[in-house]
Amino acid sequence: MSGHNKWSTIKYKKGAADAKRGKLFSRLIKEITMAAKEGGGDPGGNPRLRTALLTAKGANMPKDNIDRAIKRGTGELEGVSYEQYYYEGYTPGGAAILIEVLTENKNRAASEVRHTFSKYGGNLGEPGSVAWMFNKKGNIVFEGNSVTEDEAVEIGLEAGAEDITASGETVEVQTGTSELEAVKAAFDQAGKTYATAEITFVPSVNLELAGKDLNSAMKLLDALDDLDDVQRVWSNIDFSDESAALLE
Repeated sequence: MSGHNKWSTIKYKKGAADAKRGKLFSRLIKEITMAAKEGGGDPGGNPRLRTALLTAKGANMPKDNIDRAIKRGTGELEGVSYEQYYYEGYTPGGAAILIEVLTENKNRAASEVRHTFSKYGGNLGEPGSVAWMFNKKGNIVFEGNSVTEDEAVEIGLEAGAEDITASGETVEVQTGTSELEAVKAAFDQAGKTYATAEITFVPSVNLELAGKDLNSAMKLLDALDDLDDVQRVWSNIDFSDESAALLE
């Protein structure tokens, strides 16, 4: 078992507890639209779209919303055209942050990200300043005892997973990007329901923060995550169980 960054799991749980359905649906609509724009509207031949649809269905997004998002992406319906950008920087205390943005207005998104870093004591970096610290991986998250760690190890490793980690009622399965679909299919065939399954960024080295630095870093991460144009935020902070509890 390797160490891992709990930020995505923490944010998933926090969002569910806070019932941030509007924010979640907005993000999913953007992701579905972007996936359809890049790879077409057939999920059978578009892994990114297939993953987005699974997440949307797991979030109980209405089918009409999903269908409209796909049609906007393929051009069958008029709508906003989103572009994808990444921003990089550091938290107070020096932890790395990688931010994915989907927006129709790059200038607005850049201004809001820059302002948020400044407001919460972080530093916005140049392109490439922290991206080298992260590796692109597949990530499958199980919540609420939907799978045991032993079951995840047995099913996941046989299907090509690289790593399994467990914390409380959460089990995470890490894969290579090309193995994500096969590992998802293995869990589907076994009748195991996951909360999220996506391509993500995993830090190669984690950094421990404590005290004021940790508190300030979490405030910055929360503020960035709440921006309308921000899809996802990754950090190489090594969240302990104690610090994770502060976010729930």
